[in-house]
Amino acid sequence: MKRRGLIIIVGWLLSSILAFGQEIYRWVDEKGIVHFSDDLSLVPEIYRDQIPKTKSTQEPASPPSVESPKRMGEEKDIESAPQSAPPEQKDILGRGEEWWRAKAEEWNEKLKAARENYEKAYSEWKSKQQELETSQFKSDSLKRKLKAETRALEEKAKDWEKQMEEAKNMLENVLPKQAREYRADPDWLKTEEHK
Repeated sequence: MKRRGLIIIVGWLLSSILAFGQEIYRWVDEKGIVHFSDDLSLVPEIYRDQIPKTKSTQEPASPPSVESPKRMGEEKDIESAPQSAPPEQKDILGRGEEWWRAKAEEWNEKLKAARENYEKAYSEWKSKQQELETSQFKSDSLKRKLKAETRALEEKAKDWEKQMEEAKNMLENVLPKQAREYRADPDWLKTEEHK
């Protein structure tokens, strides 16, 4: 056990001695970026004349915060890089404006279809009711048939009315509440016809 501890201490001392004796090369490129390297071959030829050779006085605890050395041709020209558009805004689940608009559009389509079908079913129901009221002097079998058709149309109209109310509730209450909870922009729920 003592032998292992001695080996570790000797290894640590040797690595410290080597680190203290290492040469560091420093140069500044044409953009003013400071580079460091311990390998002279990584320093571009055009900058070698400006390199002051300094001995490291202590081993750095962490790498320098400046840009690491790069070979010629590796460095990206930051100034000539095109300015990219700002990142697309997203909700906390990563869904953007397109997703929310599609959801609102889907419910708008459902509302539109439900409203059209409700109006058609309601009109047919009222028409059948009038027909039933004017059938006093017709046969009982025809009256029963008209009553059944009237009830069926009434149920159909009520079903479409429920679907219409559900779509309205989604558009006016549920989706805006979800948008707030997921931190989405409320304007994303406005479809083209509601802008």
